[in-house]
Amino acid sequence: MNQKNIQTEIDAAFLYNKLAIHEDDPVIANVFRQMSEIENSHAVAFAAKEKIDTSLLPKPSWRAKTLNLIGKVFGYDYVLGTLMDTEKSISNAIVQTKKKNKEVLTGSETTHVKILRSILEKEVEVSGKQISRFEKRHRSVGGNAIRAAVLGGNDGLVSNFSLVMGIAGATQGQQGVLLAGLAGLLAGALSMALGEWISVKSSQELYENQMQLEMEELEVNPEGEKKEIALIYMAKGIDEQKAYVLADELMKDKTQAHDLLVKEELGIDADELKGSAVEAAVYSFILFAIGAIIPVAPFMFASGAAAIGISVAVSALGLFLIGAAITLFTGRNVWFSGFRQVLFGLLAAAITFGIGKLIGVSIAG
Repeated sequence: MNQKNIQTEIDAAFLYNKLAIHEDDPVIANVFRQMSEIENSHAVAFAAKEKIDTSLLPKPSWRAKTLNLIGKVFGYDYVLGTLMDTEKSISNAIVQTKKKNKEVLTGSETTHVKILRSILEKEVEVSGKQISRFEKRHRSVGGNAIRAAVLGGNDGLVSNFSLVMGIAGATQGQQGVLLAGLAGLLAGALSMALGEWISVKSSQELYENQMQLEMEELEVNPEGEKKEIALIYMAKGIDEQKAYVLADELMKDKTQAHDLLVKEELGIDADELKGSAVEAAVYSFILFAIGAIIPVAPFMFASGAAAIGISVAVSALGLFLIGAAITLFTGRNVWFSGFRQVLFGLLAAAITFGIGKLIGVSIAG
């Protein structure tokens, strides 16, 4: 566990340093540099406790390097969001462990999550806009699109794998399996796409109405809204005088003020509402289809027991890769997560195969 803690700190230091390098705002870049130094000092402290030579500290893991690669391709907001998720998980684990051991909670257990804001507040150059921008970025939890891609592929693979095995059990892998698999792929992908379109569209319509009302309040009663902004800052630990100074500055730009009120008061991420419902539907269709084609593909070239065996093998490999990909966000052990995914997927397929076998025997009889 201690070795795992050291690796976690090394990875965090590496990623915060990458965030600093790719951050255009010098104040926020300085925050990331300080966070990198803090995480590195934690790694050194853990090593000292375990009497490990600091020259033998591990290098950044494959997970950290992969996240950095994702940051290069998709933008480093994904990396920041994943780091924030990791920090929250560690803090929650510390709190739960202390509660289980009936240890006294000092209040410092969750400060690791809040330290980015604390560093920002100590910077004399920090403005209300910068704090607002930082809030906007770190709360839009990074990796959502990538997480959605992984889970979408998983849904397609597991559901169609189970369907294909059910039909294969009833027909011994002969006629009908390929047709049923392709039909399942198309039906599932269309269902996912339609569901995503409805979800995005209905959310946009609901939240846009609430956001419009908030803008009207900002226009009609600016003093009242300024007080709300100050109270929001105060609730985050900023002293009253500084909170009102920041609120007054933020009110000079009603767009920024509106963004903050929408996020903090209504709990709405305005950026997420800018996405196209059609685009979301298309991506859902494609991601589901990619996963769903894996168990079907062998039946395009083979039949019978051979096709069933190949389908199980490639599906198991796909499940393992999905489980491994999920660890980018959970931080769990790759082998544990990968094989757990394989176990659950094979179990679901085995159940449907068994049911299909029973139905096939019944029909034949």
